[in-house]
Amino acid sequence: MIKETKTIGILGGGQLGMMSAQAAKKIGLNCIIYTPETNSPASSIANETIVADYLNKKTLEEFASKVDVISYEFENIPVETIDYLANLKPVYPEKSLLEVSQDRIKEKSYLNSINIPTASWSHPQSPNDIITTLKEWGDNEAIIKTARFGYDGKGQERISTDTDFETLFNTYKDQDLIMEKIIDFDYEVSVIIARDKNGKTATYGPLLNAHKNHILDKTTLPAPIDEKIKEQSIQIANKLAQEIDLIGVLTVELFVTKQGEILANEIAPRTHNSGHLTIEACEASQFENHVRTVSGLDVASAEQHTPAIMINLIGDDILSTKQYEDNPNATIHNYGKTDVKPGRKMGHVTILQPEKK
Repeated sequence: MIKETKTIGILGGGQLGMMSAQAAKKIGLNCIIYTPETNSPASSIANETIVADYLNKKTLEEFASKVDVISYEFENIPVETIDYLANLKPVYPEKSLLEVSQDRIKEKSYLNSINIPTASWSHPQSPNDIITTLKEWGDNEAIIKTARFGYDGKGQERISTDTDFETLFNTYKDQDLIMEKIIDFDYEVSVIIARDKNGKTATYGPLLNAHKNHILDKTTLPAPIDEKIKEQSIQIANKLAQEIDLIGVLTVELFVTKQGEILANEIAPRTHNSGHLTIEACEASQFENHVRTVSGLDVASAEQHTPAIMINLIGDDILSTKQYEDNPNATIHNYGKTDVKPGRKMGHVTILQPEKK
């Protein structure tokens, strides 16, 4: 049983932590951020920020002593950090989900073990393994990814029978690789699910996602897709949440093929970029339900009251938001990052689209 929570600790100081801290403040909770980064987006909102390495046991103890429960805003937190903190305070979601989500091989294996389909994949350990797998699949091309630490298109590349596989393996030496069959998908959706200590859930989506240069560009909710696909997507998220006995929020990204087959692509044990529009468009946002569920509070309604789209502001996009400023249905979120870099998520805009009467 989770005791009454007054202060939540969040590992990670990015924009997801910032918006969770905002949600915590809204429902009367204090929030302390732990991050190695100075001047992080979340530090501008949190009651306190501790800046230290994730493996610094002294400062982790200090952090734990100041909070009632601990969560995290992204999945690349060292498992050793979670292990250490879990002996001091409750940590949600629990370590097992974090371990699965950090490693694409474990992730695909786990999803398949609970009968959630994915694209065909293999774990090549030599150049010959890639050649053999391509022949088995009857393909000339595939996607190679690092098993760990890849996101927004990083750590992956498209390969073909013309690729120099020896050079490829040398490029990624000492890293596990996963090989995935290329899916000719029709579109991608995500489903975000929050689950509290009593097993009650609230679900956002499916949300329709469009990408540019491997980075999420636009999200639409409600997704203009077939109702059967919507139901099946939500069933997948519910199945995953129940199997892992989730407390907190998780996101599952799904490919929908032209034949209507739904394949799980990735899972994330946290709030998600595609769910940012829930702040303006839903009764309770993904961020509110993040802090509510990990803090022992009942999950709140995720019902959408207004159709909406979300547009990511990537790199220089943050410098040209004037086009949205006169739109009464638009809300601009600037993450306050000082360095504008190509491919960096600098903010987002949510545009509500109330139905015309």
